[in-house]
Amino acid sequence: MYLDEISRTPLLDAAREVELSKTIEAGLFAQHLIAEGRVGRKKGGAPKYATLEELEWMVDEGERALDEFITANLRLVVSIARKYGRSQMPMLDLVQEGNTGLIRAVEKFDYRKGFKFSTYATWWVRQAITRGIAQQGRVVRLPVHVVEELNQVGAARRNLERKLGYEPDPAEIAEELGMNVERVLDLISWGRDHVSLDSPVDEDGDTSLGDLVARETQPGPDHAVLDTESRDRLSGLVEHLGEREADIIRCRYGLLDGRQHKLADIGKRHGISAERVR
Repeated sequence: MYLDEISRTPLLDAAREVELSKTIEAGLFAQHLIAEGRVGRKKGGAPKYATLEELEWMVDEGERALDEFITANLRLVVSIARKYGRSQMPMLDLVQEGNTGLIRAVEKFDYRKGFKFSTYATWWVRQAITRGIAQQGRVVRLPVHVVEELNQVGAARRNLERKLGYEPDPAEIAEELGMNVERVLDLISWGRDHVSLDSPVDEDGDTSLGDLVARETQPGPDHAVLDTESRDRLSGLVEHLGEREADIIRCRYGLLDGRQHKLADIGKRHGISAERVR
């Protein structure tokens, strides 16, 4: 939906960019005059400044021009954000971060220097996205300059893979970037994705990654005794339930084979929904 909307917005030509930039600049200056109270003062019988109504009109026009300028360049943000799609941040979050950079670029763009706006804005958008990734996109936060180096390593790796036909080793990446091999190895290590042990491993969400990780330490004898007593007590209570209810409890809490069965599997076994089992 969002991509469809921005794709329908016409792009700006160079003349329109200059026109909008002048209107934005005038609006910002009018804002400054209002803030300082330099409104409609007299000097020798003639107004020294524009009236408040005139300045407010200029501010409104500047804001409209700013909106048009930003809206016309939103697809630039999307095209840049797609290059960071391998990060842990969702695409819409990357676009949102890039939009903040776009707004900053529009506000600081100097049309007098003759630069094309898209060239100027690209740096601001990239900076905003990389900062967003550094602050939000990782379980372990990395400094912004490290994230930028990681992006360079990733880009070099993909370029070399296309050129060479195989995945390059760290030495080849280091040579491509003019970096120390040890630095590249460190960056590759830091750039590995971290996965939460609470992450679900199936569609039902009943089993998490942590459930599948073997325990490194065995429980002490006191825990083993308590666990046995608890199981015996629970088994005794289950005996008072109906046959189906008892089987559901045994399957769900691992009283049959020591393994907790999924809600969906238990439901299929008894011809009921997983929610009913819960």
